[in-house]
Amino acid sequence: MKILFVMPKIGAWATHGEHFAPNQLYAHWAAFVREKGYENVEVLDCTVLGVSLDEVGEKVKEKAPDVVVLGDMIHCSVGFGEIWHFNETAVRVKQVLPETKVIVGGLWYSSMPVDTLEENPAIDYVVMGEEEAFYDLIKGIDTGAVVKDIPGVAVRVDGKPVLGPHRPLLMDLDSLPLPAYDLFPMKEYVGHTYWKPFVEMVTSRGCPSACTFCYEWDQYDPRSPNDFLKWRAKSPERVIEELNLLHEKYGVKVVVIQDDNFNVTPDRVEKFCRMKIESKNPIKWVSLGRAVDWVNCEKILPLMKESGMFMGVFGIEVTTPDELKKIAKGITIDQIKKTIDILRAQDIAIVADIMMGFDDDTEQIIKQRFEFTDQVDPDILWIGYVTPAPNSPIWRQRMKRGEIDPKKIDFREWDFLHPVMDTKHLSVEDYGRLGSWCMREFFSKPGRVQRIMTSNFDPLAKLCFQDVMKGVTKWEEGAVKGEKHI
Repeated sequence: MKILFVMPKIGAWATHGEHFAPNQLYAHWAAFVREKGYENVEVLDCTVLGVSLDEVGEKVKEKAPDVVVLGDMIHCSVGFGEIWHFNETAVRVKQVLPETKVIVGGLWYSSMPVDTLEENPAIDYVVMGEEEAFYDLIKGIDTGAVVKDIPGVAVRVDGKPVLGPHRPLLMDLDSLPLPAYDLFPMKEYVGHTYWKPFVEMVTSRGCPSACTFCYEWDQYDPRSPNDFLKWRAKSPERVIEELNLLHEKYGVKVVVIQDDNFNVTPDRVEKFCRMKIESKNPIKWVSLGRAVDWVNCEKILPLMKESGMFMGVFGIEVTTPDELKKIAKGITIDQIKKTIDILRAQDIAIVADIMMGFDDDTEQIIKQRFEFTDQVDPDILWIGYVTPAPNSPIWRQRMKRGEIDPKKIDFREWDFLHPVMDTKHLSVEDYGRLGSWCMREFFSKPGRVQRIMTSNFDPLAKLCFQDVMKGVTKWEEGAVKGEKHI
């Protein structure tokens, strides 16, 4: 059996410049089934190869796969924008290879199996689970077994979606093989135009928090959304093993650890940093985390920097205690302020984001949100528009009110950079303009650019800042005029 993972040609968020990395879902799933004996596995990365959507069908036909796999596991630079491209790719594959089976999984699909199968006749199966569910489905297709009862898999039976039993999560991530990076053109990947060779890693899954808006809810079986709250992590030893592979075999220079909460356990982070220093691995890295977790890691921040971390990312989102409580962020205003203070004290560049489009947002609230952010003064500001993810509390709330029709979603605008839903007080046009105003005000503040460019930050952070600045105008065109980035 030949299995082909296809990554369509896509762009990236306006503030990310030239930005594309190995698809982590493909790297993990391919490695798992290959370890189980399915060695005829290939990745077709159309972004790297420059294969357009109109050309992808013929390119796949040349490969003659039995199975085509589509999906992703991180919203690193496109939000839900990928889904439109995956769906269109499935159509084109079926046009040229009608007998080839198309499997989707990961973000969006795992939480929307019924809608996916009802609305996309070119898609044959949805994997609601993870590696084990994917392998069982591949084995079932290969052997001609009945697949409708496979845990974690959705199929059609007599034209109607049927969901197999819920599959418990794999808790021991160290039991997984290392990602199959050998299937990718590793030297071609780049982050923020200047970071290369580049990789986005995943070292943990799930989150101990339950933010109402979080996109990560959408990667879990809709019958058990609280699976998202079960945080599972690879050991420091396994993370270092992967980093050493990336450095020694592929010459990777920069890694963004895309876990929402890499630093949720300070002891794990400390051990990772000490092992990285001891191994003399030179890869520079970026970490994401909540403010409370950054504060808990204050004592080891010098060690994190010594081990190569040059940038820290966290979400401010909203800026009053009442708002933070409403979105279940699990942080305080003081923790937001302290996170910026302790990262700046170590000359670690700070990326922070605020969000717009919550139910109660008004012009006054959004301007107050900006004024707070301007005052606490991160180095790079990222503004995201509330984009409900399936399974999330905000999704369920707005579905109940009849404000979302999944059949009418234009995924090319559901990328977190386009306002997509009115608030109680503002239209999407209103807060799109407010977002544009905030971006301009932030990056035009006297002295801010000079401070960053003359700072002691790692040159990689300054290059990222340049890339963001170049993309502000294009970002505004998406927020205000609806230009599509992906």
